[in-house]
Formats: sequence, C-alpha cells, structure tokens
Amino acid sequence: MKNPYRDLLRRQREYFSSGATVSLQARTEALKALGAAINRYTEKIVNALRTDLGKSAGEVYLLELGPVVDGLQHTLNNLEEWMRPLDLPSPPPLQPGKSRIYHQPLGVALIMAPWNYPFQLSFLPLLTALSAGNCAILKPSPDTPRTVETMKECLASAFSENYVALAEGGAKESGILLEEQFDAIFYTGSGRVGRLVMAAAAKRLTPVCLELGGKSPALVTKDARLPIAAKRIAWGKILNAGQTCIAPDYVLADKEIAGELIGLIDEAFREMLGSDPLNNPEYAHIISRPAFERLLALTPEARADGKTLKIAPLVFLAGKEHPAMEEEIFGPLLPVIPYAAPQEALDYIRSREKPLAFYVFSENEEFAAQALAQISSGGACVNDVLMHAASAALPFGGVGASGMGRYHGKYGFDFFSNIRSVLHQSSDSDMPLRYPPFSGEKIKILQNIIQPVLKNI
Repeated sequence: MKNPYRDLLRRQREYFSSGATVSLQARTEALKALGAAINRYTEKIVNALRTDLGKSAGEVYLLELGPVVDGLQHTLNNLEEWMRPLDLPSPPPLQPGKSRIYHQPLGVALIMAPWNYPFQLSFLPLLTALSAGNCAILKPSPDTPRTVETMKECLASAFSENYVALAEGGAKESGILLEEQFDAIFYTGSGRVGRLVMAAAAKRLTPVCLELGGKSPALVTKDARLPIAAKRIAWGKILNAGQTCIAPDYVLADKEIAGELIGLIDEAFREMLGSDPLNNPEYAHIISRPAFERLLALTPEARADGKTLKIAPLVFLAGKEHPAMEEEIFGPLLPVIPYAAPQEALDYIRSREKPLAFYVFSENEEFAAQALAQISSGGACVNDVLMHAASAALPFGGVGASGMGRYHGKYGFDFFSNIRSVLHQSSDSDMPLRYPPFSGEKIKILQNIIQPVLKNI
C-alpha cells in the first residue's frame, strides 16, 4: 500500500534542508505566527472542546489555552539566550582551545497527541519543536474530531504543510507514520501505546520523549490543613471529569483523619459543581461509552447519566485490593485508603510503578522532604496538585512506567535539539605528547600529570 505521508515527509525534509527554519528570526516569526493563529481561532477552539469533551470555557482558558500562551511567551522571552553558544572551561591539555555547546535543530519531528487535552498537548510540544528550528507533523487523536478540524484550520492559516502539517486518522495512520524516518518522536498517551512507539523508534534509533500516565497518589498526613487539602484534591479530580494524566488517582490518608477528609472532599465537589453535577454544563463528560462503562464497573454506586456519558465525582473509602487500584482510573472516582503510619503509606507507593506525579499534604516540612526523597515520580507538589505542570520554566515528564524525557521551555528545546559539543582549537601551537611514538620519557610525563590528580581525589 502506498504511504500517504511519504511525499509530505519528503517536502518537509527539503524545506528544513533549505535552512528556512533555523535562524533566530525564522523561529521567532514562526512562534509569533502560531500565537496570532491561536488568537484568531480562540473562540472556535473553545467551542470545539466543549463539543468534543464538554469542557467549560473557563477550563479551556485555564488548562488548554493558558499553558500554550504561557509557553509561547516564555519561549519568545528566552529563545535568543537558549540558542546562544555556551562557552565552557577547557582543561589544560585542550588549551588554548575553546570548548562550546551548540544547539542544532534535529530536522523533522513527529508529535503524537492524546484526546484528553487535545489542544494543549498538541500545541505545547509543537511550539517547542518550532523553537528548536524543526519542521513538524502533528498527529492528534481522532477521538476529538471537532478539535482536530479546528487545529488543522488554525495551523493551515499560519504555516505551509512543508513546515507544519496535521495528519488525521487513527491507529492505522499512526502506524504508517511510525514506519517513516523522523528525527524525533514526541508521544503523549498510554503506556501500552508508548511501548509500541518506542519499539518503532528503536528500529531507526530515533530519539523519543514519552509522556505517559499512571496512578498518581496524594498522601495526606494528620497535620495537614485538611480543608485546603480537600479542596485542591477535589479540584484536581473534577477537571475534565478526572481524565487528566496527573490527576490525583487515589489518596492515602492517616486513619485518624481519613473519614473527615472524605467528608471535606465530598463537600468540595458540591461547592464546585453543585448538588446535581450530571446537569451542570460546566462539568465535562467521559470521552466514550467503553470508558464510561469501564468506570462504572469499578464503582457501580456512582451516579451517572448514560445519555450524556457523565459520571458524578465520587470519593469513597477503599482498601488496597479495591478494583479501582488495579489500573489508572482516568475518571472522577477517588478511592481513599487509610494508613496507620506514614512510612506504611510511602512503602505502598514505592511498591507500585513510578507515578507521573506525587502529591504530599503536610505542614511538617521535614516529613514532606522525606517523602519527596523516598518517592520517585515524574513531578511533585507539596500541599497542592497539578500546579507543577503550570510553570513554563519547570520540566515536565515521567519516570519509569510514567514516561521518559522532559519538555516545557528550555527542556523541550533541548529535547528537539542536537546538543553538540565543539572544540575550537588554535593552529598556532600543538601538544606533542599526544602523538606516537610513546617513548619512556613521554609516558613518565603523562604519569606525572595523572598520578598527582588521582592522589588528590
């Protein structure tokens, strides 16, 4: 079967090879063009996300448009500095040479985005790839068709397909794209598909950044400020109806306060969504009927509407063997597991796969530091949820089963760049010691250089 993307990829390679994307001016103009296009299409983006996911305008501005706009501004403010060659000290044997690091564009990037935050998780890595001087093919999920259509129109208004293109389709089209040679692959989604992406990339030794998921825990100690902890955890759980990769997946709470915390979280749900969230137009729906039915199978007691695919947020007391603890929930269900001692909670988290995010609520700074030291996670917050991902200056990514690689700001710029080490050496002098033959006198000189250093280490 003919590959429909081969010609597009060829044209993008030719455009990149022309040097049109490389200069600071070209990158700045591309980022500004992207910003102008987003501005023109803001209303359509808001409406598309409401149609596809039931997201409110406030949620779209806060969590879809906001991070992209912040990322654009942060990048434009810092891009010249990021592109500047970095001078480093040269060790004595290399002097008077100059040691420098250059950031060189990789070429053509493939960006594969998920359905849950289809705009943010498409345009954030895209702007990062453009900041590094690359061309890009964006492959969003087909599960949000109105948003995909709007993003395609938005990008077409700012770029030729030779520079930035959007490829539509599902798993079949993604598989065809992965058969091609890219210079970088950026994937956000499930661990199952992430493994397939990595396997495809391995065939061509293509660098990958995998932003995956997992069961991100929130740990609440008895000295935590429970009202604020409950409100923030509840907020993190209801955004996009819990379909957020860094949403608090479950809570570990000290047994002395677990019941009170459940009551406060339930109260916070009602404060934010009202007593009838199923009829609240500001509350998102579950993406599909299979996902809806999977969630109800975990907790049949949850209130739900099969016509709108909405599930009311539910917080409940659970044990470690509850079905909701088997895999990432990815919905508005929140199990709370009591623990007898803080170390028991930390040991439980450590016994599982490394999460994308870890949240610890405690007024004891020493314990919070201890918890952060013991738990390996992609990111973390102390006395908050999700907000570490809101900073354009902080790297975002996973570890272990929750992913690899980092992006946002300078860290994404680095991923989409070849970080190239270059030595600029003088022709006016030379170091005879490096050339054979290696006489006994030369070896003695080398020993006299190396051995004192070893003794002082």
